Amino acid sequence: MAVQSKYKVSDIQVLKGLEAVRKRPAMYIGSTDTNGLHHIFTEILDNSVDEAIAGYCDNIWVTLNKDGSITVRDNGRGIPVDKHPETKVSTLETVMTNLHAGGKFEKGAYKVSGGLHGIGMKCTNALSEWMITTVHFDGGTYQQEYARGVPKEPVKKIGDTKESGTEHTFLPDKEIFKDAFFSFDTIVKKCRQHAYLTAGLKITIIDNSNDKKRKYALYFEDGIKSYVQFLNLESKTVGEDPFYMKSEEDDIVVEVALQYTDGMEENVLCYTNNIINPEGGTHLAGFRTAITTALNGYAQKSELLKGVDGTLNGADVREGLTAIISIKIADPQFEGQTKIKLNNREVKSVVAKVVRDGLLTYLEENPQEAKNIVGKAVLANKAKAAAKAARDAVIRKSALESTTLPGKLADCTSRDPKESELFIVEGDSAGGSAKQGRDRHTQAILPLRGKIMNTQKYRVDRVLTNSEFNDITTALGVGIGETLDTSKIRYYKIIIMSDADVDGLHITTLVLTLLFRFFRPLIEEGYVYVAQPPLYKVEIGKKKYYFLNDEEKSKFVNEAKANGKEPVENRFKGLGEMNPEQLWETTMNPETRVLKKIEIEDAKEADKIFEMLMGTEVPPRRRFIQMHATKANLDI
Repeated sequence: MAVQSKYKVSDIQVLKGLEAVRKRPAMYIGSTDTNGLHHIFTEILDNSVDEAIAGYCDNIWVTLNKDGSITVRDNGRGIPVDKHPETKVSTLETVMTNLHAGGKFEKGAYKVSGGLHGIGMKCTNALSEWMITTVHFDGGTYQQEYARGVPKEPVKKIGDTKESGTEHTFLPDKEIFKDAFFSFDTIVKKCRQHAYLTAGLKITIIDNSNDKKRKYALYFEDGIKSYVQFLNLESKTVGEDPFYMKSEEDDIVVEVALQYTDGMEENVLCYTNNIINPEGGTHLAGFRTAITTALNGYAQKSELLKGVDGTLNGADVREGLTAIISIKIADPQFEGQTKIKLNNREVKSVVAKVVRDGLLTYLEENPQEAKNIVGKAVLANKAKAAAKAARDAVIRKSALESTTLPGKLADCTSRDPKESELFIVEGDSAGGSAKQGRDRHTQAILPLRGKIMNTQKYRVDRVLTNSEFNDITTALGVGIGETLDTSKIRYYKIIIMSDADVDGLHITTLVLTLLFRFFRPLIEEGYVYVAQPPLYKVEIGKKKYYFLNDEEKSKFVNEAKANGKEPVENRFKGLGEMNPEQLWETTMNPETRVLKKIEIEDAKEADKIFEMLMGTEVPPRRRFIQMHATKANLDI
């Protein structure tokens, strides 16, 4: 029988001030890793941007400091410093330390803003080892310093000024964020989004964090139209200028820019009051309804749907689409403090109406571009129909031959996926050595003959006819397309193993391209790795040493010679040159091998890079190579 205990008053814990944020930081900022670290910066940046949206600020300065802190300054109105009638302390102290105090609750201070609960700035304060806020307000300069969200002393006046604005400098607390550090590139990326979304706003980013000082200024007169052009910079576009519209209805401002590319990926970014909503929401739903309705309406009227069974669906009209959806609304409702998804129901119908009307007008006024856009959607529809037929054939074949694995696959004896590994190996020779040297109980080998198809260049129906693709698909066992189910995976480690030379890296890239495009969940869930075979073998007497790069090898050889030894160096030309014992010892033995785990930090950026490096367009690839050629290590 369970022991009964009374639920006492003393069991109720009351967290004062900002203690709740420090107690459960992930609840307020999503995580305490690098993403969470940059989120507390974004909360401060968003406040300055809100001043710009309201028309009171046109300059923001962001500075990464040498001690790891960061400063955000604007020329907005500044935060009031007079005593607040309810808290009886300075309004500045109130908004910096009172969890639900700020100018975002009443419509008088901000018609629209990214902040919803008045929490963001306080979170940053609570999760910082120290924070100093300086305000230029009503002719005076005022300052207050905080330690983990607690004021060190009352707000004090430190001088007179003719300026206005707010400056925050804060050092993230290492007790919360551990090994996370600010990234200049990430900061620039977040600032660039705001500069695009607020035409006429200038944001200057200065990096003083190390001796290599950098400065980056952002200013875009054309706003989100320039944003779309930036996203499509390395792509071949349908038409030169993006479609752009801005409209207001029921106090909701809707701004949209879009442009099609010849690619197959959809890239649509959604913002509410300049805050990105990674999972979209009602504005995205309204936009998708609008674009499907508008293109079908125009295509039917212009008799452009020949060969299409019925009408174009959403996936058809969004293939190759790049778009920015930016709305301004007085009372945004989000999922969570991190604002991942917009929930306002009234937004969907407003966006659907104004975007549909604007897009129909654009199509009528630009018949050639309209024809090209509809033609691309029709091609997507036909290709998807062909792909579905091919995919169904593959699925039916798999169902009939569920116990039949590829003939080239040397499977492991274990049927426990958690301990099983699949090595996708370059070449029959290396595959032979790998089969002989492996642990047969846990390691399966699938050799590839030469360079496989570049799956980024071809539509799904063409890829599905490729034998190497089908071998990999069958070996993985997770299905493809809508049927993909990672719970059916046959191996918890999928290891790409190729030569440590340029051709080997190319083959690795081709396999990664295939996995990224057709089996992305396997990468996202941490199943994909790249083996690191040694480049050198050094023998001293009967002892053998292996090295992954020239630097490690040279250091070892020089030290050996300094100690009077005579090392003998050998450079491996490829995996096939190794005998089974060497391949096991250097590259396959879990006790001694080195594996690189493949992770996706930014899926959209990864899409963009894959399309640039592996797609059909040569000029973007050439520009990338010319720009980065000096950084390449060709002696690998």
